[in-house]
Amino acid sequence: MNEPGKSRDERQLLHLVFGGELEDPSVVRFRDLDKLDIVGIFPNYATALQAWRARAQATVDNAHMRYFIVHMHRLLDPGSGGQAE
Repeated sequence: MNEPGKSRDERQLLHLVFGGELEDPSVVRFRDLDKLDIVGIFPNYATALQAWRARAQATVDNAHMRYFIVHMHRLLDPGSGGQAE
């Protein structure tokens, strides 16, 4: 995903934050896919982590609720090796 004219620090390293209630806390299998909580897509890992922490903390009382950060930039450019966060 080497965008012409942009340095590594200027590229968008997109991250998706989402979560939902799991059937079993020890396995990543969502109870209801229609109820997934898509928090958002963020331009870098730091802002994604901030959003993840906020949402995870808000649901801390539900042991079945889990939130995840997906490194979308790695999916969009698998040849990059995921060197940058």
